[in-house]
Amino acid sequence: MNAVLIRIVCALGLTQIIGWGSLYYSVAVLAKPMADSLQCDVSWVFGAFSAALVVSGLCAPHAGRAIDRFGGRAVLAAGSVLAAASLLIIALAPALPLFIVGWLLAGAAMSATLYDAAFPALSQLSGTRYRSALTALTLFGGLASTAFWPLAWRLHSAFDWRVALISFAALQLFMCFPLHRWALPRAQLRTQAERDSAALRARVAMPRSLLWLGIAFALNAFVFSAIGAHIVAALSEATASVADAVWIAALIGPMQVTGRIMEFVFARRVAATRVGVVTFMLTAGAMLLLWQAGAAGWVPWVFALVYGAANGVTTIVRGNVPAELYGREDYGALMGRLAQPSFFAKALAPVMVSLLLSGGLSYAGVALLLAVLSLLALVTYLAAIGPDRHAGEQSQVLVDTPQRSQHRGAV
Repeated sequence: MNAVLIRIVCALGLTQIIGWGSLYYSVAVLAKPMADSLQCDVSWVFGAFSAALVVSGLCAPHAGRAIDRFGGRAVLAAGSVLAAASLLIIALAPALPLFIVGWLLAGAAMSATLYDAAFPALSQLSGTRYRSALTALTLFGGLASTAFWPLAWRLHSAFDWRVALISFAALQLFMCFPLHRWALPRAQLRTQAERDSAALRARVAMPRSLLWLGIAFALNAFVFSAIGAHIVAALSEATASVADAVWIAALIGPMQVTGRIMEFVFARRVAATRVGVVTFMLTAGAMLLLWQAGAAGWVPWVFALVYGAANGVTTIVRGNVPAELYGREDYGALMGRLAQPSFFAKALAPVMVSLLLSGGLSYAGVALLLAVLSLLALVTYLAAIGPDRHAGEQSQVLVDTPQRSQHRGAV
């Protein structure tokens, strides 16, 4: 990567750490203090967060089309301002109604600032280096939970949760907005006539494989969201020790980054569609390991290693496979369309798992159910890439050929 692209990746990387940390990960640490302050059950806090994910799913296609039309710089900068406003509303909310409104706005901000907006924005600026640039960007994003879980807790402990969110709003406004607005170059965009022609072609000849791919990504998102919400409790049931469960769960974050580094070192010249097959298989294998986590003391540790690596590489697969299969024309709209069912799945998963647990199902039973969903995700993914595999490999060649770049402003 040249110096300009390195600057772009670093700028986007910092905003992804702040975006994921403030809008997504911080609620896991601050939910209980929020509930205590608002004098409500903690389920209301997680319900508001789930509603934010639903809103994000509804807004994702619109955000993607806006990126195609106005460029990633404009949309991401506007998203940062909206993120700052939403965090301030949540922090200053005196009661539950305004608190929920703040989270609904945060959902809209997620659709305009997190990976599904950053990937098409990066695509507009990276040209033939998109895949390596995307991998580098996800290395930054993998640090979000590691940075913001302790940061959120320290700010709450020293002050309170409201100060923590006000601080995060300031980061959005005074770091993310300037980085999006001035550190990202202006992309060369297509004319309105070109966009209308592409939209017409998409409506007339939308490949069936896109539906299968969306289902595969949504099923995977359901599994990852369920694990993210319940992993400590599930491991505690298997190991009979909360302390051991926390230490095992702590491996997942570093393994996400490790998995992405391994993908870059060993698989960067392998088609992303093939990397995806391995990743879906590893996810299913990890769920089977979690199902049997109580069988032996080493099983939970292996689960954390496999699951963390699979989770990390899945982000790269989600950003690269659509480009291989369908090219990067109208990439924002494509990513927004694929992201929509995944956001809905993320929102539903923690609630549905909680209902199953309250109905008497054990965490081992939940893990077996998630293993089945992971295998179903693998089957639908194979259905998605099967008819288009040859075309996808040709598309990757075209994407990597400077003369055929769809993005005239690529660096």
